[in-house]
Amino acid sequence: MHRKAFLQRSIPEPSFEFPPPPRQGIQPYKGTWTIQQAGHLLRRTLFGASPQQIQESVSLGMESTLDKLLEDLPLPAPPVNFNNPDDAFAPVGTTWVDKPYSPQTKANEEARYRRQSLISWTMQLAFAPQINIREKMWLFWHNHFVVSDINDPKYNYRYAQLLRTYATGNFRDLTYEITIDPAMLRYLNGNENTVEAPNENYARELLELFTIGKGPQVGSGDYTNYTEDDVVAIARVLTGWRDLGFFTQQEINVTSVFRPNRHDQGAKTLSHRFDQITIANQGAEEYKTLIDVIFSKKETARFLCRNLYQFLVYYLIDDFVEENIINPLAEILVENDYEVKPVLRALLQSSHFYDEELYGAMIKNPMDFVGSTVRNFDRPSPQDTSQNYLYHLILNRAVDAMDMQLFNAPDVAGWKAYYQEPSFYQNWINSTTLRNRQDWINIITGRKGGLNLTPYLLDPIFLLETSSDPGDIYTLLNEWIGWLLPQAITDGQFTTLKETLLPGLPDYEWKLEYGEYVSNPTDPDVKEAISRKLFDLIYTLLNMPEYYLA
Repeated sequence: MHRKAFLQRSIPEPSFEFPPPPRQGIQPYKGTWTIQQAGHLLRRTLFGASPQQIQESVSLGMESTLDKLLEDLPLPAPPVNFNNPDDAFAPVGTTWVDKPYSPQTKANEEARYRRQSLISWTMQLAFAPQINIREKMWLFWHNHFVVSDINDPKYNYRYAQLLRTYATGNFRDLTYEITIDPAMLRYLNGNENTVEAPNENYARELLELFTIGKGPQVGSGDYTNYTEDDVVAIARVLTGWRDLGFFTQQEINVTSVFRPNRHDQGAKTLSHRFDQITIANQGAEEYKTLIDVIFSKKETARFLCRNLYQFLVYYLIDDFVEENIINPLAEILVENDYEVKPVLRALLQSSHFYDEELYGAMIKNPMDFVGSTVRNFDRPSPQDTSQNYLYHLILNRAVDAMDMQLFNAPDVAGWKAYYQEPSFYQNWINSTTLRNRQDWINIITGRKGGLNLTPYLLDPIFLLETSSDPGDIYTLLNEWIGWLLPQAITDGQFTTLKETLLPGLPDYEWKLEYGEYVSNPTDPDVKEAISRKLFDLIYTLLNMPEYYLA
């Protein structure tokens, strides 16, 4: 694996690679359950994990941790207007998701504020201090069923709630719903798909990116899993759907409707890839029959399992992974009628998932990177609603600067890190995004002015007192390393961290310094002195290549 070597070209820190252990399969993991395994699981399924969450997972054990991660949650209350006193239909403190817009000029302004509310609310949910995989799976589906450049935040809200509803639910049912989702109808021109003018955009992506995958081309217009003729036929099946409510100035819900007069009522025959099945006219239910046909092919299950693997585990799917991980997971998916939760559980409890070669095998995406700086230190968000929304909006701007704009993926295939060979996760790091990541670390550790976020993000004294023996420098460092980094570090790196805390001083000096703080916890000079050293330690830890990994 070359992810750390790649980072080393940009971040001048030493690095260490575990020797590859024997490759593991899908059988349940039976090894030790320490902060290393618990941290690995939570880093992959949350947007950062606090020391308390990691310790809780160690106490619970793997099975009970998975129970919490996979627990169904009620849908969250909708976002509210937090900063626009001029919204004609949604006063400050109330939700706008079911409210109309004012006439055009004012509607644009209302939409801008509502969009800020939606983005901030999304970040609040992602970085909430709970052990649950729903929001991570929300991002997975957002990257899978991409909707982008939809300017009406009411459409994006409905789409986002649909993804949450099915976050760990039924893949086929989600595909039914997303096919006629108003935002998707607009994004891939399904609302323009009529019997007089068939539009193939959604039909093509439904096959290539959303369900069964393309596979190698084996002939003219013939791929491993479908043909160009299938795209044409499927576009005809999907004719007749329209969205309602886009920037509406009336009291109507955002929804989709079927118009029989716009639907192709002729028979549609699919290719040999789908056993030459003919789909007769079934009006508003016809698209479901089509999706059932696609899901009758096991390659649809394998396609989703590959995407889950690359999102949660590692980008490389070689023959071993295909045979020993993907195929068994696909069987579980089919056996459970396309319910995703059993697949997630099997993957996240597998010996393969806890193979040490996979610890730190990913470069954190921007949500993971910013989320780690929030959740690692377990700081409370502002209590005031307006301040809380503003705070999370600032966090989102940091994510944007690292090339991950929510509700605005670069193309229908999603973010390049999850599909573009051979670089995959390395796409997150370039000269601009690396600088922005380093700037973010400078901001949260108080080394760069402009945004006074440090009180919200870091309290070094709190993290110090979380340690089981904060007066022992070796216990302190080892625990912080285990909480913040996915891999062990070299002796040289450990020495660097110790020298950051005790430059040129013997080890026992730390016990003395900590003892002085314990004896005088309210003395501002004593607290400032120890806090400054801890900030330096955190800064050094966050700038290690390992912190960029998950």
